[in-house]
Amino acid sequence: MERAEAGSMWSGRLGHLWRGVWLLWLWKAVLVAGTGSKLWEVPTAAFTSSFNLSESLQWEPQCQYRHLQDKVRITADVPPRLDGTWVSTRCEVRPGPEFLTRSYTFHPNRYFQALQHYYADSGCEHPAYSLVIRGRLRMRQASWITRGGTEAEHHLSKVGIVVHGAEAKQTLASRLPPACVGLTFSRVLPGKLFELHNSRMGRGCLAALGFSMMELGLLRMETQHHGHGGKVQELFLGDIHTGWAQRTQYRPTGYQQPLQNAMHHIHPCPVCALVYRSSEQRPPLLTRSPAAPLSLAGRWVSQRCESRPAVQFLTRDFTFDPEQHAWEGAYRHYSDPGCSQPTFTLRASGHYAQGNPSAKVSGAFEFVFKVTRVRVTATEESTAKLLNRARPGKCGLGAWEVGVEQDLTPTDGCTVLGIKLPHKEYELFKTELDHRKHPLLSIGERPTDGSSPDRPLKRPTSFQAPMVLCSGGETQPPHRHGSGFNSKRVQSAAGGTHRRTQLVLLVFGPVLRSLFCVS
Repeated sequence: MERAEAGSMWSGRLGHLWRGVWLLWLWKAVLVAGTGSKLWEVPTAAFTSSFNLSESLQWEPQCQYRHLQDKVRITADVPPRLDGTWVSTRCEVRPGPEFLTRSYTFHPNRYFQALQHYYADSGCEHPAYSLVIRGRLRMRQASWITRGGTEAEHHLSKVGIVVHGAEAKQTLASRLPPACVGLTFSRVLPGKLFELHNSRMGRGCLAALGFSMMELGLLRMETQHHGHGGKVQELFLGDIHTGWAQRTQYRPTGYQQPLQNAMHHIHPCPVCALVYRSSEQRPPLLTRSPAAPLSLAGRWVSQRCESRPAVQFLTRDFTFDPEQHAWEGAYRHYSDPGCSQPTFTLRASGHYAQGNPSAKVSGAFEFVFKVTRVRVTATEESTAKLLNRARPGKCGLGAWEVGVEQDLTPTDGCTVLGIKLPHKEYELFKTELDHRKHPLLSIGERPTDGSSPDRPLKRPTSFQAPMVLCSGGETQPPHRHGSGFNSKRVQSAAGGTHRRTQLVLLVFGPVLRSLFCVS
């Protein structure tokens, strides 16, 4: 369904565009190396990052991010100030699926200790094993690929594992190669630390677990400044590849859901306290989230400016009509991590069918979505020029202009964007209540490689950031014959035209693959 963002964008034409994007990334990397960039040398002028820069979203007023309604100012420190302990705020779901909570402590001397607690269930109630990770972290330069992010390098000194039961031990023994299991692992007792890796050992045992700390390769720290003087600090670490075989080598270009500073987090946060007080012998036992019946009716919106791998920043706005089994989604794309510089808006619509409860993720349901209509609005000149490169009749029926929406349905999509209509996707949905009893909707995570979940075997096993039901729960049925949501057109910010042209090329290829990211 997110593919509605880019439909079944994985046509051969898009593959060509994708190769062009990677060549452009390579060119940038060569340019950085060739100019002998110093540590913390930031790209020039319009690309400079935001130290104490207030960021605001240009959204529809009736559905704004709750923090913005409370007049919260958001700043980002570059380079990020990591000193302290950062913890999960909920049971996290990684591709696989894997269920875990994290507690990472960074010290001023560049050393860090990370605790990862893995569970047998999606509520993080039944711990399986915990990993203790120690190492060093070195900040590099501001990212040339993911605007607003910081690149870093890490070195692992030790990784230990504590097994929390006989069943977990048996499962691990079946996954680890003989060299890792052997007689030593057979003598491991639940609750006792067993060393999987040190400076003298290889990483074969870690790879067998699908373990990697490549998430430390890309970082971003944001601070929310509340009007009463309080603050919330969030640490965004690099995204985890959805393909198991790729995750140990993948260099992230997007982010996971953020960890929060143990001293400066959203209150109340019962999970934060449990994770902060945990240890490898005493993993946190979370309380199951309040049950919420699966009801899609209404309008759901992003809670923040969201990121996707390969330089994508966007917000999502969805409306579902259960009686008609119809849906409509608006994906507003931006060139910056604050979602203040719009590039294009995509509106997709179609129908959906609910399937069975998921056998892999408790509380989630399988869905099949069909995308039958896509409309696109270029919100800056560079995007309009890119779309005008399409052959006549292959991407809308007329010339593209900034602020003017075009329907791609008559041309069965858009070759430049890799969109082909109609398009079907196999999805995973889950609803729950947050700590304030507000309904949340989580939709399947998009494949990192940009492909489409167009077959049951490619159905997601993890989620994008949860969306929140609009205040009041007012619903607006999808307009199946109109222009869709009555949102104000977002005018493009002035300046930086040349840089944005490059950004559009970076954004559009991958974006279009994961266009229908219904998080």
